[in-house]
Amino acid sequence: MSSLQLVNAKADVVRKAAALGININAAKGLQEVLKTNLGPKGTLKMLVGGAGQVKLTKDGRVLLHEMQIQHPTAAMIGRAATAQDDIVGDGTTTNVLFIGELMRQAERYLGEGVHPRIIVDGLEKAKLETLRFLEQFKIAQPEMSRDTLLAVARASLNTKVHPSIANPLTEIVVDAVKTITRDERIDLHMVEIMHMQHKMSTESRLVRGLVLDHGGRQSDMPGRLENCYIMCLNVSLEYEKTEVNSGFFWSNADQRQKLIDSERQFTDDRVMKIVELKKRLCDGTNKNFIVVNQKGIDPPSLEILARNNIVGIRRAKRRNGERIPLACGGKQLNSVDDVEEADLGFAKLVYEQSLGDDKYTFIEGVENPFSCTILIKGPNDYSIAQTKDAIRDGLRAVKNTVEDKAVVPGAGAFEIAACEHLQQYSRTKEVSGKIKLGVQCFADALLVVPRTLAQNSGFDAQDTLIKVQEAHFEDKKPFGVDTLTGEPLPAAEAHIWDNYIVKRQFLNIAPVLCQQLLLVDEVMRAGRNMRKPGPDGNPE
Repeated sequence: MSSLQLVNAKADVVRKAAALGININAAKGLQEVLKTNLGPKGTLKMLVGGAGQVKLTKDGRVLLHEMQIQHPTAAMIGRAATAQDDIVGDGTTTNVLFIGELMRQAERYLGEGVHPRIIVDGLEKAKLETLRFLEQFKIAQPEMSRDTLLAVARASLNTKVHPSIANPLTEIVVDAVKTITRDERIDLHMVEIMHMQHKMSTESRLVRGLVLDHGGRQSDMPGRLENCYIMCLNVSLEYEKTEVNSGFFWSNADQRQKLIDSERQFTDDRVMKIVELKKRLCDGTNKNFIVVNQKGIDPPSLEILARNNIVGIRRAKRRNGERIPLACGGKQLNSVDDVEEADLGFAKLVYEQSLGDDKYTFIEGVENPFSCTILIKGPNDYSIAQTKDAIRDGLRAVKNTVEDKAVVPGAGAFEIAACEHLQQYSRTKEVSGKIKLGVQCFADALLVVPRTLAQNSGFDAQDTLIKVQEAHFEDKKPFGVDTLTGEPLPAAEAHIWDNYIVKRQFLNIAPVLCQQLLLVDEVMRAGRNMRKPGPDGNPE
């Protein structure tokens, strides 16, 4: 029977070796695309959109999201790799490389007539043993020092952006996570990532407070205030139409004016309560008053606030409504009745900065903040997007380290040590018969990470790999690849750390998907209505 069998005019089936070949080639093809991006010396990809927009990146997640992958197997691998990024924030490129290499190694044995089921059983055994080895290999640190967190952030950021940008961002990312850590819980949504398109990417900074992407909407409002009470509101301060369809009738101008005044009175009463609170707290002192409202503030209300030297900011984001009380203290208020000083936040400095048509409000000088803003600067859109993606991964890396209370030596050290361990494991009594081939396949595939790191750094892959393996075998210490010299690098002493959870995740995701793809012996291009519909609407 030919490998391509036509079932009918609208469906085709690929069987046996051809089906396996399709899956293996898809995995290898996707691996070749992402291979050059791995590590600090990886190259960039330029993505051009339909409207001519440009994006420069080497972040695996961004590439897999933005690329239009047509092949169903390649799309499946891409989705599995981006799922890892969604869960732990890193390891996308490693995942794709490892799946591709597992399929490549399996192809060798399949060509020699080994049944896919035997290889799959060996891969499962190797996966479980590697996860056990990871538990021994990780370095537990119950109290995570600042230096370790800086090293983790540096290792993560250097693989995404140029060191001149990554090094300043390292401290920003660690300080941001330290700021928002509260009772051992870390909510990364409390870090606002704001961008301003001016100056250089190296001038990004951490604001221990908040930056809002809008300013006061009234020209008479002051642009800079010190020692400010901050009132975070979720109350409408604008003229509301009646909920029922009602009509007003009047016989002279006085009656009309009375109706208009009574309609406005409802809103004005709320605004006057804020003004009275401001007078009670600020009169006779050097304190000022700011209102940040999630809902609207209409022009007459803004005018009343401006006359009383109160800054009114309207239509703030809902997330900022959560961040302001965490940064400045106080509460988010749903009513202006019975407000006390304890319900308000406090900041030493609030100022407005204009950039073209855009206004930004900075709230700084807050005590004991649990929310902060990373302000990204850059000369153009794609440098800002690149920095933003890198910061996102850096924040996740630091968060993972704090929560894992453990780190793993990086630069390919774990993969080299795990390969050595699996080769010894395959000689034990636990592994007998042809299953050894699956274990050997897994061990060889792990070496794709250090080999690719060496290749991308411009060194001879085989020569570098052998040197590093020999150094590991002699000293029994974790050695990785030095991307600057191509020599063996003691990863722990060089403070190059990877996330434990990222390693664990890719060891769980990649082999399982690879096992499923190896067991596919038939690919059908199928749908519910593969045949032409008959006169009655049903398939013929």
